[in-house]
Order: sequence, then C-alpha cells, then structure tokens
Amino acid sequence: MTNGKTVLSVDGLTKRFGGLVAVDDISFELYENELMGLIGPNGAGKTTLFDLITGFHPPTAGTVQLNGEQLVGRQPHEICRLGLTRTFQIPRPLADLTVRENVAVGAFNQTDDRTEAEAIAGEILDLVSFDFEYESQAEDLPIAGKKKLEVAKALATGPEVLLLDEVLAGLNTAEVEEFLDVIEELRADVTVIMIEHNLDAIMALADRVLVMEQGGKLALDDPEAVQQDPAVIEAYIGSE
Repeated sequence: MTNGKTVLSVDGLTKRFGGLVAVDDISFELYENELMGLIGPNGAGKTTLFDLITGFHPPTAGTVQLNGEQLVGRQPHEICRLGLTRTFQIPRPLADLTVRENVAVGAFNQTDDRTEAEAIAGEILDLVSFDFEYESQAEDLPIAGKKKLEVAKALATGPEVLLLDEVLAGLNTAEVEEFLDVIEELRADVTVIMIEHNLDAIMALADRVLVMEQGGKLALDDPEAVQQDPAVIEAYIGSE
C-alpha cells in the first residue's frame, strides 16, 4: 500500500518484567486505513505490545503517539477517548447485561444519552452481521457470538484505531470466512492491527505484517515478502 497519513507511531517500545524482556525496542508507524497483521510464536510479546499501546501496562522505555498525542502515561479509558481501543483474546462480556446493553456501554464513549447509545449499539451489531438476538443475555452466547460481541463493543466506542487480539481463534471455517468479510468492511473507516495465528487469513487481509520473536521485531513488510523471509520461515512459518 502507499504510505498515507501516520495515525499511530510506536518508537523504541520496551517492557521488562524483572529480568524478562517481554517487548524489546519495537518501532513502527501505522498508516490511515491500513490493516497491519501482527504474528509470531506464542510468547513472542504480541499481546504485551497491545497492553503497552493501550495503557494497560506502562512501558519501561519508548513512546506511543496517536495523531501526535502522547499515549504513554495515560489510562486505558483516556486512550479510548482519544480514539484507540482493543479487543481481548478471551471475550469479556458483561454477563448480566443483554447483547445490546453490552455494546451500548461502549457507545457511552460517544454519547451520554442512553437512547442514543442503544441506537448506536444496534447499528454496530448490524454492521458486524451479529447473528443472535440483540436482547439475549451475553453470557448465553456461543464462542462465535462472544467474539463478534467483543468486536462490536470495541467499535461502539468510535475508534480511529482498533487492535484485534486473535478474534478468529476458536471459530470454524464458515465463521472465519464470515468474520473476515466483516473485518474487510471495517477497513474503510477504521485502521486496524490484528494479532492472528491463522496465517492464510492474515496474509490475505493485511497490507503489511509485523513479525515478533522473543519480544523483538523480526520483520515488517508486505505479506509476500514476509512469507519469503528466511528468518521468518525458520522462526515461525516453517518450511512448508
């Protein structure tokens, strides 16, 4: 893709937990309406990188800027209000609320009016092709429903940048295909970083792919170049 406006800038981001370096001097720029894939072995530091960007952990070193605004030192809710939010590997629905109410909670990032928040929730649920009753209890959903709900909750906050953490994990082939269509549609309005172990999906979707290994950046390039990189093949993809 042609480099456009930089919306997110990560520079020298590092996180140490005692003697363990979980994220090691990661730098990249994310461009408007780009979808960047984030791949690497388990324990490579991918989710920790998301935690640092979104304010759930303070970095040991480095900076994160969203449209020139420094994010380091801000709380997750403050970062969300600036236009950057995330999903989690394990869906976290508000179990006592309905599907619509769960998404409306996210929409309160955009409005103080409950009626408007619930209207936004309905629009978002339509957008992600939610296949279950909007008034059903969130805790009763199957895994595919909870995954879509997780994305809907994040989208309801009105993000400019959305970080997706393994939203395809645990889904069957048909559910994956449906979810990929949803993500493809989001790209017109939202800039995305997507952690994913489904390499076929990420290579088909992504404009660029960032590969992490042992906390560090192993590669950052377009999908074709990444798949042909000998270091990436050895560390993660495998010779097949």
